[in-house]
This record gives sequence, C-alpha cells and structure tokens, in this order.
Amino acid sequence: MHSATGQDSSSPFIRSVGRALPPHYASQEQLIAAFRELWATRHFNLERLEDLHRAVQVGGRYLALPIDAYRELVTFQQRNDAWIREATALSESVVRKTLEQAELTPTDVDHVFFVTVTGISTPSVEARLANRLRFREDFKRTPIFGLGCVAGAAGMARAADYLRAFPTHTALLVSAELCSLTLQREDLSIPNIIASGLFGDGAACAVLRGAQAPGARGPRVVASRSVFYPDTERTMGWDVVDSGFKVVLSAKVPHLVKDHIRGNVDAFLASHGLKRDDIRHWVAHTGGPKVLESFEQALELPQEALTRSWASLREVGNLSSSSVLFVLGETLEKADAKPGDWGLMMAMGPGFCAEMVLLRW
Repeated sequence: MHSATGQDSSSPFIRSVGRALPPHYASQEQLIAAFRELWATRHFNLERLEDLHRAVQVGGRYLALPIDAYRELVTFQQRNDAWIREATALSESVVRKTLEQAELTPTDVDHVFFVTVTGISTPSVEARLANRLRFREDFKRTPIFGLGCVAGAAGMARAADYLRAFPTHTALLVSAELCSLTLQREDLSIPNIIASGLFGDGAACAVLRGAQAPGARGPRVVASRSVFYPDTERTMGWDVVDSGFKVVLSAKVPHLVKDHIRGNVDAFLASHGLKRDDIRHWVAHTGGPKVLESFEQALELPQEALTRSWASLREVGNLSSSSVLFVLGETLEKADAKPGDWGLMMAMGPGFCAEMVLLRW
C-alpha cells in the first residue's frame, strides 16, 4: 500500500523513453487517393471511404515501406518477411538511441521485454537485436505477442514487476508495430477500412532500472493494475486468415471505455490513497477520437489533460502498443514534471482488457 505522501523505495525508475518512425511518410490525402485507386474497381462507395478516413482525425502516417511497394506484397509470407526485416531494423535504431539517452550500453541490459501484435518471428525480434547489439549472453528474454494496443502499458508493468525482484538490474521494453503490413486489401469491411485510416507504423523503447541500480532518475513505476473484461473477446483482435491478420474491431470499444474506465481508475487510485484530482500527468493510449473522448468524459478530465495523446493521433496515427510509449516519451520531454507529481498511464486492448500504471516523479 502506498500513501499519497509516501514513496515506495522499491519502485523502479523509467530512465528514458525513445521513439522511432520509419522513413516513409504519407499524408492522409495521399493514402485516401491510394485506397480510392485500389478499391474503385470493387464497386465500393468511395465517399464512405473518405468519410471514415477523415473521421479518425489522423493527418498522416509513417510507413515501413514506400507506398508503392505494398502492391507487391500479396501473401502472408511476403508481408511477414517484410515485417521481420523492418521491425528488427527500426527496433535496433530505437534501442541504440534510448540506451544512449540513458547513458548505458547494451552490456548493461539484463532483461528485454519485446511486445508486438503485427508480425510473427521465431527467434523473436529481441534475439535478432542481441546479435546486432551484442547484449550479454546471459540476458533474459520475454517476447510478448497478442496484447495489441494495451502492450505498451502492460509491458511497462511487467518490466517493473521484474525489477522489483531484481532491484539492481536494467530492463528494456521494446515495442515495434508495423500496422501497414497487416492491411487486408481484399477486405472491404467497415473495421478494415477504419483500421486502414487509423493505424500507423513506429517503434518505441523504454529503459527501466531497479530501485538499487546506480544513477537512478526519472519517474518511478509505483504500481500497476490489469483489468480483464469477461466475454468481450470479439471486441478487438485478429482473425488469422490465409492472407494474414484480418482485423476484428467492434464499435463497442468506446462504450466499454465509457462504461468501465472511471470505476477502474478510481478503484486503482483509491488503493493508493489517491483521487483523480491528484493525477497531474495523464498518459493515454491514442485509441482513436472516440476512445480519447470516452476517456475525457468518463474521467471528467480538463480539456488539456490529453493534449499529447490527441497530438500523437493527428501526427502519426494509432501505433498500437507503441502509442502509449510515444505519449509517455513526449510527457517526459515536455510536461515540465516536478518532483512529487503523479502520473497515470492507461491503455486498452484485445481481451478486452485495460492496464493502468501509476507513475511518480
């Protein structure tokens, strides 16, 4: 139990958070034009396509490949091979950058948690990184697949759990999501069209250090809580089909947020002697406009509380598990946090479930 005034000396620190975007950028207008061309032959209502794309309020996205290269990716294997190559390269660049920010080297790393939902690889990406970055041969690996958007927050929580057991250790959380490589061109369902307008590509890395590691600085991960909503498995996820990952995305997502998140957050904060008014920094996953509006309404947040989440959604789209880490990175750099400030990181994803992470500067 933590009190609002006390500070648990066993809480690990977030030393740095790095973000990386692939080099290819397309504005939403360019993407709409590409989809118009693709789907015009399919007698699809193209005005509906534009309405759905504009409704997600994304200005553009960074793509793993040049836009024309996607035409050549027909099979699941072609898409997944591209995913392995590009996710490994983007992860390598973000890990190098984040370790440098933390003034650490690959040999300082004791455990790597790797999260994704957009591609499959065995050996998994953190093993491929070990060969490129030369982690120590006794480093531990925890690849986590399938948590989707919630994995940025859940991965942070699991890395912090590990560091409570090994308080002198250093852990990396690496997230790589190349949503563009999952797009199903033959699927003209509303969920796929919304996904084609909402999700982008990116990678993020957080360096966490145990409470007894030297040079501790940055916010502490004070506590976390997972919440599972029973019998909601068709709310969000993939159907694995012959051509790869076909999106499952229910219109119920914002309603689930609205119905549950307030009670979840209040109960979690109350268990630490806190209320919503005590939280100065809200780090919310950029689920989409309706999800962010549901967070704001259910939690009665002031208009500026989710400014960084809204900006991230506009600038890069929803990056699945990387999204909440992008918002956290922005918060660390720009929020002007003061010692003693409380923060709450929130994300939701397939299951359907939520993860909340309590931070203190």
